Amino acid sequence: MVNTSDLLEFASDPAFAMDANMRVVGWNKGAQDLLGYTDADTFGQPCGKILQGSYTTGEPLCSVLCEGCACISGGKKWGIGSCMIRHKNGEMIKIGISSLVLPQQARDGNKNEPVALIFLRQANDAISEEASTVPLRVFSLGRFGLAVAGKGLDVDNWKRKKAALVFKCLVSQLDKPVHRERLIEWLWPNTEPEGGWANLKVTISYLRGVLRAGGAGDNVIETLGQSYLLRGNSVTVDSDVFCTLVTEGWNQLKANNLVQAQAQFEQAENLYRGDFFEEEPYADWCAVERERLREIYLELLAGLARCYCETGHFMTASRVCRQALSSDPCRENFVRLLMECLVRLDRADWARAHFISWRRTLDQEYGLQPTDETLNAYREIVGEDKMNFF
Repeated sequence: MVNTSDLLEFASDPAFAMDANMRVVGWNKGAQDLLGYTDADTFGQPCGKILQGSYTTGEPLCSVLCEGCACISGGKKWGIGSCMIRHKNGEMIKIGISSLVLPQQARDGNKNEPVALIFLRQANDAISEEASTVPLRVFSLGRFGLAVAGKGLDVDNWKRKKAALVFKCLVSQLDKPVHRERLIEWLWPNTEPEGGWANLKVTISYLRGVLRAGGAGDNVIETLGQSYLLRGNSVTVDSDVFCTLVTEGWNQLKANNLVQAQAQFEQAENLYRGDFFEEEPYADWCAVERERLREIYLELLAGLARCYCETGHFMTASRVCRQALSSDPCRENFVRLLMECLVRLDRADWARAHFISWRRTLDQEYGLQPTDETLNAYREIVGEDKMNFF
């Protein structure tokens, strides 16, 4: 039987051990010296919460989309030549990561047993890591990015800027053929048909080339007659994973499985780094999907706030309510829950002040008044009978 504690202790590199749930169950002195966390700080914590890693191009590495988690969960080794992880003091450190996945015969059957050792090494951008079997990662929520086989693709420095825009358009219509005329209309609206078609052919060719050079498969973008299709089985899109997590969170919440629901919602919240393709605020081709995802995001926050509230974490629930109201001040369900949380924290004065401020904003910026349901909730929760605040 392999003693993983000895392996960690005598490893020449900073290293830690993970269990099957990707939680830290061992942390050596080298890792402590590198990142500032002690063994007590890290034990039982999700590795992503400790490392807070990102690709060198800025896309998040530590999330439910993590390539490493996907490989290690499947019993396959994984590594990345260069990435950024966060020191306890907030400083970002550039490192490389390699792994040792323990075979079944080296495990003792304990639920907290290590399944892999993770080694933190000097970054080497020239390292060619073993190609990952997981699909191309697409980051559409917030800043756009792509990553595959342990590397973020440097989209910002692509010579043909329209190539990224073509890819975004195809993401917005995932697994649906998009006719070339529609793409031309979106990308070159004032160009003659022949010129637009010439531009599109060159751009698609360039896009396929940079994806292939980055490690993506040849079949990511498929040609179907006069249309192009982004194959859903060749990519993992964060917005799709986000929606799945929110749906599962609500299923768990309806079954009164608060811990499981909270875990799903928190992973979804971590994925929602911003609006769908936020750098394209006026584009018609993604407007409908952006609004749909905003609604799902607010549903997520409602579920997450409910989980925190029902488990007695009223301050955290109030943070979620404020977050939702900053996104859409007209969502009165969050106002009511926020007041309830603040009163539960013995801060009726905060609840009263927030309601007055929110009601003034609602009137001045939107020309609206609270519904009777919210006014009655204010009277009941805060215990205030006078409603003339202006």
